Amino acid sequence: MRTLLNIIWLIFAGFWLFVGYMVAGVLLCILIVTIPWGIASFRVGLYALWPFGREVVSKPTAGVGSFLGNVVWVILAGWWLALGHIISGIALCITMIGIPLGIADFKLVPVSLMPLGKDIVSTRRGAFDRIVTAR
Repeated sequence: MRTLLNIIWLIFAGFWLFVGYMVAGVLLCILIVTIPWGIASFRVGLYALWPFGREVVSKPTAGVGSFLGNVVWVILAGWWLALGHIISGIALCITMIGIPLGIADFKLVPVSLMPLGKDIVSTRRGAFDRIVTAR
């Protein structure tokens, strides 16, 4: 099911959001000072390209530096990337099939506003990923 959702996502929203993140990343990497924000843009852009089966989690070591970096990010690129997610999310929610994709698009708004201090991890569980409970 994740693969089907990712393919539909890629066709209707993922590719264009990915292009937006890549343009932001290239523009931010042109200036030497903003390279960390460019790298964050590339990382989130790859997540926006194929989001189902992965999730965003906060880094436990993120602190004041990540917060200050996110403030700069919102000013430089975050607000218009978040606006892109909101507009495409509304457009996806017009049809019944697009509603899950629109909801996923709205879930990407917080990470598009504050990408620093976040990790993108897989949610897939393999045969060896069982959680052992002690009794």
